[in-house]
Amino acid sequence: MRKVTSAEEFQVSIQSSNLVVAVFKADWCVDCKFMDPFMPEVEQKYEDRLTLVEVDVDQVGDVSQEQNIMGIPSFVAYTDGRELVRFVNKLRKSREEIEDFLNKALDVYSALHNTSERQEN
Repeated sequence: MRKVTSAEEFQVSIQSSNLVVAVFKADWCVDCKFMDPFMPEVEQKYEDRLTLVEVDVDQVGDVSQEQNIMGIPSFVAYTDGRELVRFVNKLRKSREEIEDFLNKALDVYSALHNTSERQEN
C-alpha cells in the first residue's frame, strides 16, 4: 500500500478517476496494527479494481480534520476528488468488515460511472 505523507500528496491521490480508498491510520494505533497482517492479502484481492493508499494521520497535517476523520483506523473511498462512501469509527476492523466496505465502495463507484456513461450517450 502506497503511503501518503503530505496533504498535497493526499489531494493528488484522491483526484484519480479510478476508485481510491484512503486508509487513515497511525503508528501508535493498536487497532491499526491489528489489520497489518491481513491487509496485503486484501490489497492483492482488490488490486485490479481499486487503489488503497495509507494515510498516516500524524504526517498529513490537517487532512484528517478536513476529512472529518474522528477515529482510526478509518477507510474513505474517493473518485475525481469526491468522497463516495466511508467506514469511519474508532473501532477495530476485521478483514470481513473491511472487505464488505470495499465491496460497497465498488458498488457505489460502478453505479456512479454507469450513470455518467448513460448521461453522456
